[in-house]
Amino acid sequence: MSSEGLVSCDTFIVMRDSTVSGETIFGKNSDRPKGEIQEVVFIPSKKNESKTLKCTYIIVEQVPATYAVFLSKPEWMWGAEMGANEFGVVIGNEAVWNRLSESSHDLVPRLLGMDLLRLGLERSKTAREGLEVITGLLEKYGQGGQCSNIIHDFSYHNSFLIADFQEAWILETADKLWAAEHVETGYRNISNCMSITTKIDRCHPDLKSRAKSEGWWDGVSEFNWSDVIGNTSGDLENPGSRFSCGRELLKERCEGSKFNVKNMMEVLRDEASGINRPSGDFPTAGSQVSILAENSGIADIHWFTATLCPTRSIFKPVSFSMPNLLTDATSSDSDKSKDRKHLLWFKQDESTSNTFLQNSIEDKYIKSALEKRTRESFDTNLFNKAVEEELALYAA
Repeated sequence: MSSEGLVSCDTFIVMRDSTVSGETIFGKNSDRPKGEIQEVVFIPSKKNESKTLKCTYIIVEQVPATYAVFLSKPEWMWGAEMGANEFGVVIGNEAVWNRLSESSHDLVPRLLGMDLLRLGLERSKTAREGLEVITGLLEKYGQGGQCSNIIHDFSYHNSFLIADFQEAWILETADKLWAAEHVETGYRNISNCMSITTKIDRCHPDLKSRAKSEGWWDGVSEFNWSDVIGNTSGDLENPGSRFSCGRELLKERCEGSKFNVKNMMEVLRDEASGINRPSGDFPTAGSQVSILAENSGIADIHWFTATLCPTRSIFKPVSFSMPNLLTDATSSDSDKSKDRKHLLWFKQDESTSNTFLQNSIEDKYIKSALEKRTRESFDTNLFNKAVEEELALYAA
């Protein structure tokens, strides 16, 4: 099964030269099959004694140490749709299809794109290192396996937006082949389409030779990744596509280098573009916004919804400078969960909460997180406090 008309996801980056604070701002909406639960969890750093690691489907080689991460993830899989690590690396991924997409091959259990994302976060200190981790594992193990526990025979290849404060990398894959674009200024977005064209800053070592031998490329004309690899999902040129709409939403808000955290939340909440899907077969199941600082004395802040539809949810802030133990109200492994629906998800699903009060709570915690991030440490976990207030709102 593959159709960009049915599925959607969007990831955004605005670099420091275009933001009001001179910091980098990341955002992603994760749209997933209706009925799938997305949880937000904290995984601490670890010294690993085992030489192997079981991901969603396959076992890979483990590394001696892994880094602490916050993840927004479908509850049934090992991997994640998006997240951040303790060194200020953030990653989001998208489903893509291309000339190498073939369900009989792609459904063979390998690493899911979401596994690659989590592995990239757990094993990298910079965005560039994250790129190298993901591409190295992709080339060694490949990608594949059922991408849903709800939809039968659902598979896809992946694109990624990998960023830290200093730079971002767009990584697009086709089976084990890949191309990457370096982003240092301005803004960039990815959707369910191959968006890299001729600006290829790194790629699979055999990409061009294979493209020529397969007859995909004449070996003379300028190499265009999107054209050569077969962009069979999404549309780069259609002004009504989510990719084009997302780019325009960023452009409007980056005018005068005034982009801020609230602007990214506005982009993720935009329904007219299809970026925010409040209902349907592939609703928006979780959202993330992150602000990444250059100064190590200033904390990065990551806002997660952990619930359906960002227009019905509150972005709640968390940082590695806060006490890291997260509330079990956003974990499907909690005793409070019902049929794998974590408590916050379950209560939101039942609620017809007041939007004005939601906005008021969110604004309060945005202000509090941004004010306190200059201190050496937070004395409380603001994510947990915001969840408590959100639960109280749903119970009202």
